[in-house]
Amino acid sequence: MTSYLIVSATEAEARYVPAGLPVVITGIGKTAAATATTQALAGRAPDDLVVVNIGTAGALRPGLTGLFTPRRVLNHDLDADLVRALGLDPEELIELPVGDGVTLATGDRFVADSRLRDELAQRADLVDMEGYAVAYACRRLGVPVRLVKHVSDAADESAMDWPTVVDASARVLGAWLGTELAD
Repeated sequence: MTSYLIVSATEAEARYVPAGLPVVITGIGKTAAATATTQALAGRAPDDLVVVNIGTAGALRPGLTGLFTPRRVLNHDLDADLVRALGLDPEELIELPVGDGVTLATGDRFVADSRLRDELAQRADLVDMEGYAVAYACRRLGVPVRLVKHVSDAADESAMDWPTVVDASARVLGAWLGTELAD
């Protein structure tokens, strides 16, 4: 029987996780997410465990609304080309075995700037601050992961309204978990 570990950056995003599902709140950003995910998985057998990272995301393109399960996640604020020029693999893109055709860009910058949004839209569809870090930690520890993101804003100046819209996203995320992970 598969067991699940729900990983979320904030309590607000995880507010409606169905009772009985274990939740880890990581905090904001890649470092906090990678550390908390690794701590939660340390010493656990990965055999029948799946991590499900839920959270909000900004839409990098017009018309993207609703819930997505990204198939690719990109570490967008890493100078990957420079690292490659040094002869090293920056591992900036993780392909996930399950998901839709969406690419999620993850970085430590809260994207609330239409210029940065448009730049990121050349490489991805959505943006968040934790997805890549959770996926990276899971991959290193041999644990399957699914990313589930709900669009909360347009990754522009309107993103500053996040505190007032996060509850609506949390409700959608909780309903998805109740439907998709129900026994």
